[in-house]
Amino acid sequence: MGSNAELPVLIAGGGIGGCAVALALAQKGYHSIVMEKSEEFVEIGAGIQLGPNVHKMFERLGIHKAIEDIAFYPANIFMKDGITGELITQIDTGKKFREKFNAPYGVIHRGDLLDILVNACNDSDFIKMLTSTEVYKFEETSAQVTASIKDGRNLKGSSLIAADGIWSKIRSEIINDGPPIVSGHIAYRAVLPIEEVPEFVSNDDVVLWAGPKFHLVHYKLRRGELFNIVAVFHSDKYEEGWDAFGDPKELHSRFKNARDEVKNLLNKINSWKMWVLCDREPVKNWSKGKVTLLGDAAHPMLQYLAAGAG
Repeated sequence: MGSNAELPVLIAGGGIGGCAVALALAQKGYHSIVMEKSEEFVEIGAGIQLGPNVHKMFERLGIHKAIEDIAFYPANIFMKDGITGELITQIDTGKKFREKFNAPYGVIHRGDLLDILVNACNDSDFIKMLTSTEVYKFEETSAQVTASIKDGRNLKGSSLIAADGIWSKIRSEIINDGPPIVSGHIAYRAVLPIEEVPEFVSNDDVVLWAGPKFHLVHYKLRRGELFNIVAVFHSDKYEEGWDAFGDPKELHSRFKNARDEVKNLLNKINSWKMWVLCDREPVKNWSKGKVTLLGDAAHPMLQYLAAGAG
C-alpha cells in the first residue's frame, strides 16, 4: 500500500470483520473508511463461540479487557445424545485448557462483540465510520479505487477491502461464482433472560444435544445474564438474510423424537429467528488488483466447527 500518507483504505461492511481489519490497519498507521450500508452499526444474531485463537487476536487489537468484561467463560463443553441423553464427549475448558492454549475459550453475543469493535474504531483517529453507505460498484485505476455509493456519493481510497458478507456484491466482480450454496440445513436461534431458563440447564457449560438430522446448542451469554439457544436441522426452506422469523411448527416437528429436556427447552421460546446455512466452494484467489475480500465475502463456512469469529 506504500506510504501511510496515501488515500485511506476503503472497507465495505461494518460488521465484525470490517471493524477488526480497520483496527489492525490503524495499528500500522493506515487510515481507513468503514462503510456500513445499514443506518447503524448493529450485529444481527445471537451467541458465537470464541476459541483461544481469536482471544489472542483480541489482545493484538487491544480489546481483550473489554471482551473479558462481557463474555462468558464456560466450565465445560458437553456433547450429549439428543435421543438417549448419553454423554458422548466432554472438554474441560477451565484452568488446564487456558494453560494448554495460553488463552481461554468463551462465548459472547454477536452484538456485544460488535459494540466493542465499533467503540474501539470510533476512538481511533485513523478510522472514519460511515453508516447508510452501501457500495454497489467500484472502479480501479493505477493510482486509486473509487467506490460508488447507492446515494450517488463516490469515495476514493488506496485500496478496497470487501467485508460485506456471504452475499457480497463486490465478490461477483472478483470471482463471479454466483450465489451462495444452500446447505440444506437451517438454524433457529433465540435468547432468553437467564431467569426464564429451566432449572435442568442452569449450569456454566456449553451443551450440544445431537440427534438424527438435528442438534441443539445452549449456553450462557453476557456474563451469565442471558441464555443462548440454537437449533439446527435439515430443511428445504430458503430465505436470504439472517433475521427472518422461523416456523415453530417445523421446528417442533423436526425435534419430535428428542429428549424431553430438549423439547422442554424449545417450548420456552415463543418467537424464533432463523437463518438458512450457506457456504461456497473454496477458491484460490480472493484479490484482484487493489481489491480484496475478507471474512464471509472471501471464505464463508458452515457453523459446525464454531470457528467463524476466529
